[in-house]
Amino acid sequence: MASILIPIGILGGIALFFGTFLVISAEKFKVEVDKRVGKIIEALPGIDCGACGAPGCSAFAEGVVEEKYPVNGCKVGGQEVADEIAEILGVEAGEVMESVAVLRCLGTIEVANRIAEYQGIETCAALDLLGGDKGCHYGCLGLGDCVEACPFNAIIMKDDGLPYVIEERCTACGECVRSCPRGLFELIGKEQDIYLACISKGDAKEVKKVCSMGCVGCSLCARVIENEIITMDGNLPVIHWEKIEDNKLLEPALEKCPTKTFIRRSEYV
Repeated sequence: MASILIPIGILGGIALFFGTFLVISAEKFKVEVDKRVGKIIEALPGIDCGACGAPGCSAFAEGVVEEKYPVNGCKVGGQEVADEIAEILGVEAGEVMESVAVLRCLGTIEVANRIAEYQGIETCAALDLLGGDKGCHYGCLGLGDCVEACPFNAIIMKDDGLPYVIEERCTACGECVRSCPRGLFELIGKEQDIYLACISKGDAKEVKKVCSMGCVGCSLCARVIENEIITMDGNLPVIHWEKIEDNKLLEPALEKCPTKTFIRRSEYV
């Protein structure tokens, strides 16, 4: 009997030693968690979209407390969440600039020429690896990766072969931007109604062969608007949104564009 009790006693002593050691170590080396982090996590939407630049809501909450991310950095939560976080931290929230996603392509089934019939994995990413099935190497592939990526069901595919943003649901989380293999989505301020719906860098001859509404790089838009609000990057106009205080400043580009590639997003539904 004694021969059995001795090993049990030894094992019990070892267990007691390590248990005591772990308790002391946990107390000595424990990391104090800022209570504000938990409160901020509760205030956030909790969808871990990454639009703020952090890998998730918890990381954003920790980063805000550590001043790595701005108080008003949650685009999904908007002003309401920014104000709540600011109250938790005892700071000013600042104004949250509301944005919306726009598709920079007008290449519908009728507008853009197709050069192949694709049969394969039904994703834009897969089709893009093969070069696409359109004559335009910049145009929308129409297989809906953006639709699948949007966590708010704010994008739908229409019969014309293009995705459309339902602005009432769009939170500018940026998932469509990240999911599109051709970089066709852009986030712009909601107050900006006019934008260039094309990213083609081809010259006029190349564009006209493959799309009747593609930008031909004529630079007329850059010439009719002052203060270099629009400049040319090769054949592609670039809008400098930071210089625009009034959306009407882009009206001349909308009126003069020969291919009607500048559009009003309020009319493009």
